Amino acid sequence: MVKQERAARTRESLVRAAAEAFTDEGFATASISGISGRAGVTSGALHFHFSGKDELARTVEGRAAAALRVVTGTAGEPDGPVDDPLTLLVDSTYTLLALLAGDVVVRAGFALSADVTHRSQVDLRAQWCEWTSELIEAAGRQGLLAEGVSPQQATPAVVASIVGLEVLGAADPGWFAAETLTRIWSVLLSGIAAAR
Repeated sequence: MVKQERAARTRESLVRAAAEAFTDEGFATASISGISGRAGVTSGALHFHFSGKDELARTVEGRAAAALRVVTGTAGEPDGPVDDPLTLLVDSTYTLLALLAGDVVVRAGFALSADVTHRSQVDLRAQWCEWTSELIEAAGRQGLLAEGVSPQQATPAVVASIVGLEVLGAADPGWFAAETLTRIWSVLLSGIAAAR
């Protein structure tokens, strides 16, 4: 049992170290020796747990994808109508930005999914865009969008704003601040949401 716990801790420290390296250096520049050094283990110990940098990257992306599924409520929950899709969308963006600010694995997963030097298995930004689009379309069907605003007009503005915060926050965590998101949503909602 102790041996299994130690192995699990080592594996976890390697995933976090890889995420830090991918975030700080990018996939192409991050090295096995640098990742193992960050984790405080030998390169041999890294290879005991992972075949190499690609497998580490897939693990980081998989963890980030799982976190995104939890944020969007698509982690195995049944589909059904959403009472207030715009409120759900706004609330989920706060959750997502808090995750990006506080979890290097989620942050690295998003960065990896857009890194041209890495063959990503997932496109987290595309998943976020699709989910956002579905919610805004639901808001349109429920008459929650401002008069004359279509889902096709509202979706790019919302997606660009949130993805922009994710990209900018990778370099400057101040962009992840809830106050920044509140200001952005006040502008966005005044333009796309029907008066209540």
